[in-house]
Amino acid sequence: MIIRSDETYDIDTPTGSMRVHIFRLVAEGKYSAVILYSEIYQVTQPIRRLAAYIAGQGYIVAVPEVYHEYETAGTALSYDKDGTDRGNDLKFRKPISAYDSDSKAIIEWLKTYQPCNGKLATMGVCLGGHLALRAALHPDILAAACFYATNVHDSTLGEGQHDNTIQRLSELKGEALFVWGRQDPHVSFEGRTLIRSRLEEANVHYEWHEFNAQHAFLRDEGPRYDSSLFHTCMGLVNSLFQRNL
Repeated sequence: MIIRSDETYDIDTPTGSMRVHIFRLVAEGKYSAVILYSEIYQVTQPIRRLAAYIAGQGYIVAVPEVYHEYETAGTALSYDKDGTDRGNDLKFRKPISAYDSDSKAIIEWLKTYQPCNGKLATMGVCLGGHLALRAALHPDILAAACFYATNVHDSTLGEGQHDNTIQRLSELKGEALFVWGRQDPHVSFEGRTLIRSRLEEANVHYEWHEFNAQHAFLRDEGPRYDSSLFHTCMGLVNSLFQRNL
């Protein structure tokens, strides 16, 4: 299960060229693909290691640079105040329509990518958890793993801070996995309760887990990382993808 992580492609979107980082097995063959959406910091080293882990389970992992309209290709923001401020500013500056057109572009591109067998899933953390969920509204997405997805409960993603993700949950066709940290200050108990109630109303296929953990507990850098919980959650992700891909 040796992987390669040196492929990048600049694909066309309605809002400009978007760099996509590819992680996949060296072995020849056709594989299902997972679109991995990053935190607000783009494709950092922790995100690359997460992508490599998933690819090592037998998947193509495609990681788009979510702020390609605003940052030079290859830019990863730092896990410090300046990087956090920049990432949060861009999260609300970028129009929701541009997030959507990015997702559509990478979905269509993966269908033409020779090693891909056409089966697609999404996964994301933080901002990426929301983007993975929103991308899963596309009918070609068979599964979505959404970790501590921000701004779903209050509908504030994108320019104008007025998205409609929570109103569109009935459009989910594949199975969704939601994982939350109970001590996460970004998504309150009330917010999690609202999301789950809307999922029930939408009558979609989903799995729900809450753990005693902080925000960003999957990131293997910094004090909030929970290595034991990381392995537990990767088991959930692997089961989700094996069932659906």
